[in-house]
Amino acid sequence: MKKAKLSCAIIAALSAPYVSAEDDNKNQLEVIEVTASKRTESIQDVPVAVTALSGENLKNLGISSFQDYIEFLPNVTFQGTGPGQNEVYIRGAATTQTGIAVSSVQALQPSVAIYLDEQPISMQGRNLDVYATDLQRVEVLPGPQGTLFGASSQAGTVRLITNKPDHSDFSAGVDIDFSTTKGGDNSNAVEAYINLPITEDFAFRVAAYSDYQGGWIDNVRSVPGQGGYIGSAVHIDRISGGVLADPANTPVESPTNDELVEDDYNDATYAGARFSFSYLINDDWSLLVQHTAQTLETEGVFAYDPSYEGESSVSRFEPESNEDEFGLTTWTLEGRLNQLEIVYAGGYLDRKIDSTIDYIGYTNGGAFAAYYACTYGGAPEDEICHNPEGFYKENTENKRVTHELRFNTPAEKDWRVTAGVFYDSLEVNSLGLFQLGAEAKFNNLNRTLNGGRDGQFEGINSSGSNFGPLVSFVNDVTHEVNQIAAFGQFEYDLTDKLTVSLGARWYEVEDIYLGATTSDDVTERIRAFGQGGQAILDQFGQEEGSSILAAIESGQLETDLLDDNGVLKVNDTIFRFSIDYKLNKDVLLFANYSEGFRPPVTARTGGNLARNQTAGSAFENFRIPVYSLTDTLDNYELGLKGDFFDSILRFNATAYYSDIKDLQTSRFDPTNIAFFYFTDNVGEAEIKGLDIDFTWLATDNLVISGALSLLDTEITRLNSTLVNLAPPVGSSLPYSADVSGNLRARYYHEMENGMEGFINASISYTGDRLSGMFSNANIYEDTHQLVYGTGSGLEIEQEIAPGQFQGVNYTDRNGNAFGGGRYVAQGYVLANLSFGVTKDDWRVELYIDNLTDKSAQLYIDEQQFTPKVVTNRPRTIGLRMSYDFL
Repeated sequence: MKKAKLSCAIIAALSAPYVSAEDDNKNQLEVIEVTASKRTESIQDVPVAVTALSGENLKNLGISSFQDYIEFLPNVTFQGTGPGQNEVYIRGAATTQTGIAVSSVQALQPSVAIYLDEQPISMQGRNLDVYATDLQRVEVLPGPQGTLFGASSQAGTVRLITNKPDHSDFSAGVDIDFSTTKGGDNSNAVEAYINLPITEDFAFRVAAYSDYQGGWIDNVRSVPGQGGYIGSAVHIDRISGGVLADPANTPVESPTNDELVEDDYNDATYAGARFSFSYLINDDWSLLVQHTAQTLETEGVFAYDPSYEGESSVSRFEPESNEDEFGLTTWTLEGRLNQLEIVYAGGYLDRKIDSTIDYIGYTNGGAFAAYYACTYGGAPEDEICHNPEGFYKENTENKRVTHELRFNTPAEKDWRVTAGVFYDSLEVNSLGLFQLGAEAKFNNLNRTLNGGRDGQFEGINSSGSNFGPLVSFVNDVTHEVNQIAAFGQFEYDLTDKLTVSLGARWYEVEDIYLGATTSDDVTERIRAFGQGGQAILDQFGQEEGSSILAAIESGQLETDLLDDNGVLKVNDTIFRFSIDYKLNKDVLLFANYSEGFRPPVTARTGGNLARNQTAGSAFENFRIPVYSLTDTLDNYELGLKGDFFDSILRFNATAYYSDIKDLQTSRFDPTNIAFFYFTDNVGEAEIKGLDIDFTWLATDNLVISGALSLLDTEITRLNSTLVNLAPPVGSSLPYSADVSGNLRARYYHEMENGMEGFINASISYTGDRLSGMFSNANIYEDTHQLVYGTGSGLEIEQEIAPGQFQGVNYTDRNGNAFGGGRYVAQGYVLANLSFGVTKDDWRVELYIDNLTDKSAQLYIDEQQFTPKVVTNRPRTIGLRMSYDFL
């Protein structure tokens, strides 16, 4: 069993194993069987870079938190602000994702596919955060895996393979974990499983868990001028040409969070169970049905404010919470027809998310701040900016149905075929309510869809609700993504040592966007773009419609992928080619070419003209794209896998080059463009890298392992609309360290009475990383000065010269021209130590995570225009105990 959630397992799987197994009374490296190619093969025989860890190895690693163990992810990055709110990137293919508050409404599709057994569970902005209990193994496949795993596997695939019911014997087990965190609350976890072979043909297994993770971030009292948001609305209004008559002297009401001050308020609780039923129909056919139910509840935030003393404090003004629950039912039918292996796998997911998020920082971000938070337009002495406190409440339901039918020819023949068909339907129903400032501007929400009454917002998910005076804005959206595909892979052994393979996947993806906001009928807007001509004139009016038609005619706006109903549809075929040579029974050489893709996303405000039309600026005549274009990744790699010196040293290395076209990104610029997130394409980028991992059985009692990633990412072309906004050509992609790696050791020795003692130690390094896809750090820093009365103290890498940023000479509060730059998430070193005793069926382990109590800058959150730093858990000391009933 394993004490970790999904994100933790990803980290474990991407670190090199340090395990051993008995083979003819001699220590050798364990050989893990994987299904990376949708066949069962030894990991060292698969001609692609694959990392896998067995359940026992995961247990040895003692993983307990995603952010705590980010050090074991050389070559992997993430963006996210806490449990259930993380997006994973592999091999430097990172970009800017939509803020979590509206990720259900407008977000990019994932670039890394995450699977639970045969079921894809990755989603835009909010990957399903499955607690990884009772696992058989975790498999990670870097690089495009699109031919076998589809749209969301552009940069890689992560698979969690669960333990299945065992028909041979009864077994059960329990794991218990207690820990204390420096400056934080205590944590505790309990997991248990039971396996029951009811008859020879029918077996049942259940695994259950409850994990309370205590907080360590303090919500401290906000002092005016030091987190009190004094002057924030005035600031942005001044630099962008706003509406206040005398913004420098306009009074501002400061908020207070006295009632919410609390120590260690960012706790999280995972609770759930997985039920598995296995039925052996006959000698050739079997049926597996599984159901996983889980609730994830969090409070507070998992980032600190760099302006405050120490690295564990923040000021928040709303009681924030996130409740994320799901039920996932999957079924797998396996069998044979003569020599043909057949697998049918299906699944149904029902997920509900209820969130409350502090949104006070939203009024830091644009000229609209004065509109939402201030009274203006009268006599100067009557102008005042009110308390800018605000919140966002979200109610979202995800439903997903998948089916896959595939066929495998016999593995022992000199030619082999894997082929199949795939269907996937994902529906996101989201209702988001915003309260923006004390003086709500939309007290009578009369934006209607399907004939709502005055004073009501009747949309797809709102059911004609009257939201009351506290709600300023509403998003009411249903977003559906449907995919069908046919795939195949052919392998042929040219000789006993040389094998070639060719894979292909044809796909068709539909993106259907329906709904409304307080200010817009999204359904009719998108439908008008699909119909074109008169429909656009009717929807937008003669003057605006004519301008939009001119933009379409000139090629500035693309609408060809929309049909008359506003459905975005794309189809294509991608390929994979590989050749591998078995130098001897222990050494494999391989070369691969593979393609991956991420489908386009419809924009809810496509076609709108940027509000900033300053002559010569980067926004002049800019219109929001109607949809982003498909981005593609072509990958070339050379690799070596080998066991040496009679299988006491394993060494794997892969060199790769990736070329990205039309790289997608999320954009949010309420000062210059619009008050909404939308998706766009950056341009082109290339990635060069080298991955190395090794495992060495140094002695009969000592295992040493390590991993190293060298990465060189570069933006090679920018779309014209992003020049002087995004980092210039030659800059690095975000959140990609040039160098990262780790070194680990496990020592174990026999003791009296049949007991075995062990010691685990690890140290890891992650280099500097740059934040985001836009060079906005200087703007955010100036906002931070006005809100807090001080700078953030974070390092900024300057990339665009003053006076050139955004194409015009914007100035800060001191009259100095803004330059363009990105925040630097600084490199860090982390160390862990554990030691314990095991005997037969029980195990006791004392561990110290983050031995040196280092506060690492894992991710810099810029979503509310003053930076916050997502960090790891401080030094944590704990005790793990487990017992298996066999």
